This record gives sequence, structure tokens and C-alpha cells, in this order.
Amino acid sequence: QVQLVESGGGSVQAGGSLRLSCVVSGYTYTNKYMGWFRQAPGKEREGVAAIDNDGMTSYADSVKGRFTISKDNAKNTLYLQMNSLKPEDTAMYYCVADPWGGRWWELKGADFRYWGQGTQVTVSS
Repeated sequence: QVQLVESGGGSVQAGGSLRLSCVVSGYTYTNKYMGWFRQAPGKEREGVAAIDNDGMTSYADSVKGRFTISKDNAKNTLYLQMNSLKPEDTAMYYCVADPWGGRWWELKGADFRYWGQGTQVTVSS
């Protein structure tokens, strides 16, 4: 059974930084496409960033230059370093994974089969 467990969320002031982590367990597939999505109350789910098996990355325009996605295969952990945070970054952040990925670079939720339970990020002005 695949499990994704996020951590690292919290409350920060605008301009601050947070690093989210996602530990993956029970994943037996050879390939792993992973990413981060977020959803704020009353808003649609939004793809934030994704990374493929070879380390290629994709970012939403709204976070380019501020967020960095990375992974540590030895630790089965995905990260999202978030700098220069803005109030509009406030949302629940979800870690996702999929063994095939589809068109993963388009940051569409349908391309990711496995989802974590989420970690809340709140940015105050």
C-alpha cells in the first residue's frame, strides 16, 4: 500500500520560507513521477511543481523563481522549498506520485494516482 506523508507546513509571515517534505512508503514501481498540488478554500486545486524520474522539473508560473522541488531517492523523500512566500500561497499542500506520469509537466491532478493527506501552509501579510 502506497503512502505519502507530508510535513513541514505552518504559519509564516510574507517574505518568509518553509520547506515541505513528503515521505513515500510502500512504493514498489520502478518509475516515480512526483509533485506538489495545493488548494485554498473556495478555489480550484492547482498544480505547483513536479519532478520526473530523471530529475526534470516543472513549475506553475505563480511559483517560478520562488519554489524549488527536489527529491532524495535514498530517503524516499520529496521536498518543496518555498521562499519569498506570499499570502496567496496560503493553501493545503498535497504530495502526489504516479508510476507513469502521463503529461506530468502540465501539472494536472489526473496524471497522479497517489495523494498524501496534505499539510497546511498559512502566509500572513
